Amino acid sequence: MDGTGPSVRSAVGDLQSRINRDIIGQERVVERIVVALLANGNVLLEGLPGLAKTRAIKSLSKNLESDFSRIQFTPDLLPSDVTGGEILRPDGTFEFRKGPIFGNLVLADEINRAPPKVQSALLEAMEERHVTVAGKRYELPPLFMVLATQNPIEQEGTYPLPEAQMDRFLMHIRIDYPTDADEVKVMRLVRSESAAHAAEAEPAKIPQQVIFDARAEIDRVVTKDVVENYMVALIAATRRPAEFGDKLKNWIAVGASPRGSLALDRCSRTYAWLQGRDFVTPEDVQAVVHDCLRHRVSLSYEAGADGMNADTVLDEVVRQVAVAV
Repeated sequence: MDGTGPSVRSAVGDLQSRINRDIIGQERVVERIVVALLANGNVLLEGLPGLAKTRAIKSLSKNLESDFSRIQFTPDLLPSDVTGGEILRPDGTFEFRKGPIFGNLVLADEINRAPPKVQSALLEAMEERHVTVAGKRYELPPLFMVLATQNPIEQEGTYPLPEAQMDRFLMHIRIDYPTDADEVKVMRLVRSESAAHAAEAEPAKIPQQVIFDARAEIDRVVTKDVVENYMVALIAATRRPAEFGDKLKNWIAVGASPRGSLALDRCSRTYAWLQGRDFVTPEDVQAVVHDCLRHRVSLSYEAGADGMNADTVLDEVVRQVAVAV
């Protein structure tokens, strides 16, 4: 690619490598977070407790020039606790105090523990990239990303996100247990961190401009007609599963929205750029299709009875849909 491509890509690669040093055995998760950042989208991270969801986000903030905000979602949270609100000053005038949503990287921890009104305030800000309070509009920063986490097993006292709200996340990333060998490395890493001196100098943070430059280069990545048609065919298979046999017909209740097509396009171009290419291949689409669509496909009762989940259903979609040549 032309211009500053190699230097920008090497800086992004450095960012990815730094996070991987902090998060042992989750290279795929780190790669997906970087893809979402470069694609200017928001991420829903789902995983069991203790799988470094919060640590991954903090590591991104530690290594990237950014303001980090954390919102711990609880049932008593109010929308103004997220967006901010007006306060009365001693002179009788009102002043707007910005909430944590105005950070560059916003950690929405356990998003499903807050009531729907608070979830809606967060998701509206994610979609519109601004907050409106008392009729005045306040723009969010140019570098803005929400990384929301949720625990898949604790459902008591939670408010699950509706499908329409889930659709606002560019990617839904699942974090699994590390391998046994990686878990040994995790213990050694935490042990070494505890023994390290607090005075050790941190490496210089990567400037925000690197992300903006990378996005400009990604905008120039070429997607040929055959690949565009393949993306649309994958989406169509989730909407008209009867055309692909009884399995998909019985498993899929509701298919992906047009946001699914847009997410596939943005993420596959970003993934191709990270691989050093200026064009998208069908393999790039397949690499990101699960993270882009697993929260956009609603499964039937029969799918659950058959022991299927969104990933196994999407495996079948990818198997059934051919790449036109």
